[in-house]
Amino acid sequence: MKLHIRHISLVALFAITLVACGQSAQDARTGGAAPGAAAGPTLVSLDGSSTVFPISEAVAEEFQKADTSVRVTVGISGTGGGFQKFCRGEIDISDASRPISATEIEACSKAGIEYIELPVAYDGIAIAVNPKNTWADKMTVAELKTLWAPDAQGKVKTWSQVRKGWPNREIHLFGAGVDSGTYDYFTEAVNGKAKASRGDFTSSEDDNVLVQGISNDELALGFVPFAYFEANRGKLKLVPVDDAKADNGNGAIMPSAETIRDGTYQPLSRPIFLYVSTKANARPEVQKFVEFYVKNAEKLVREVAYVPLGEKIYGLVGERYSKKTTGSAFAGKNTVGVTLDQLLAAEGGK
Repeated sequence: MKLHIRHISLVALFAITLVACGQSAQDARTGGAAPGAAAGPTLVSLDGSSTVFPISEAVAEEFQKADTSVRVTVGISGTGGGFQKFCRGEIDISDASRPISATEIEACSKAGIEYIELPVAYDGIAIAVNPKNTWADKMTVAELKTLWAPDAQGKVKTWSQVRKGWPNREIHLFGAGVDSGTYDYFTEAVNGKAKASRGDFTSSEDDNVLVQGISNDELALGFVPFAYFEANRGKLKLVPVDDAKADNGNGAIMPSAETIRDGTYQPLSRPIFLYVSTKANARPEVQKFVEFYVKNAEKLVREVAYVPLGEKIYGLVGERYSKKTTGSAFAGKNTVGVTLDQLLAAEGGK
């Protein structure tokens, strides 16, 4: 199955059409049938991270082949945008490229929204430049911070300011939008605080826009989910990253399925998630979809070029869902350097 990252899926267009026609969310979930009329397909709605989108889209397509009575919509509004909708009860499932934050936990709590947190894959954040870039063969985390720190805005403008010997030419930056979980994770991993970053860069919640920008600009540097690099290998050049810590490998490490899974590509490796509303999960169509997602995640994650969690961790995730364990295992914090198997195993032993 070839990775096919689209701006928006056909099923997402279906959801947009429903809204445009003035149909309520409740009508959509029951197929929009008038009283006494035969009900159409029931609806399961997902929205949120563009990073998780290719996985959820692939699962939705396979699920609907097996069950034509359910229609699944998958939207892209960024992790933060997805959580806003989720905590307002507007969607059933939120795709997220980071754990739910303390602020979002509070918003959901105030609205009476309980949820089940399910890791579904690993992803790495790739540092990418244009293939015509002949000088940036590796970078340190310290150099990334020099470039992306809040106080770099308006000051660090050229490649030579990042490293002596690099050309005295403008550097053009591309990165995830502020509603993106990738942005939150990257800024915390590099700058030490989520959302702490210079603001003078080209941003988008749609990673395809970032890929296009970097691939068309010789002086560009940006960060994108590793799977988006994999889908655009001919358009981008990877830059290995050195975190200056010998315990997870010496020197600059190139992101790959192996280095992301074993944690040597640090600090830019992370798990990504689904959040399932417990109220929505009481509906049989949502439960069937989530069960299908968890059961088939390893295969479909691999097919769309993401990194599977592995049999042991998927087993723990399945237990978490079957027990309907609510809340977040991360307590409102991010996942820089986290070990999922230890975290979930410890939680299961409580």
